[in-house]
Amino acid sequence: MPRDNHPRERQARKLARKQGKTAPYDRILIVCEGSKTEPHYFEEIRQDLRAPTANICILPSQLGTNPLQVVKYAKQLFEKGDSLQNVHPRAFEKVYAVFDRDEHRNYYDALSYAATLDGKLKNDDRKKIPFQAIASVPNFELWLLLHFEDIRHTLHRDEVIDHLKSYLVGYEKGRGGYFARTKHLLPTALGRASQLALTNTAYDGAAPYTDVGKLVDLLTELKK
Repeated sequence: MPRDNHPRERQARKLARKQGKTAPYDRILIVCEGSKTEPHYFEEIRQDLRAPTANICILPSQLGTNPLQVVKYAKQLFEKGDSLQNVHPRAFEKVYAVFDRDEHRNYYDALSYAATLDGKLKNDDRKKIPFQAIASVPNFELWLLLHFEDIRHTLHRDEVIDHLKSYLVGYEKGRGGYFARTKHLLPTALGRASQLALTNTAYDGAAPYTDVGKLVDLLTELKK
């Protein structure tokens, strides 16, 4: 039997969590398409929560940046871990794969594959875990733009960024600090994203949509 699945190992991990080595909430793995913008954003939230990396682990995909590669890497990282990143196998209660629609040909394949994994994988406590795609149409920047504009019409990814720059002067992909600069408008963005979800889905072609608010809401609620 693999060491990670030994009853004494599972008991030790449970005891460690009870003793305060991790915070008393679910361990969350977030794998992002982007190597900087999205990880920076979620890392800022983690730091704002003062949550240990043992509870909220945020990493870019190492298999590539198309959506299917992001989902496959999230599955691989969950199942096998990564000693170089200090990620232990199956050491999470929730897994999220964050990617954009953009013009990726395997976008829908990624959505479908993530759906097949949802509730099928077991963690180190032998519990089935949620495995969810966090998709944005056309891109992650739509989520940031919703803090400032109530977007209901289709926009090309370049248009989204152009609109965003009128509010976040000097915006560039790969830079950090955008959670701090938009945090005061978070309730507005959450409301607008929820309204979009009433009429649009991640499967509706070019119609604007984002699941990022769901993940941000989950993370920020951990602090309460």
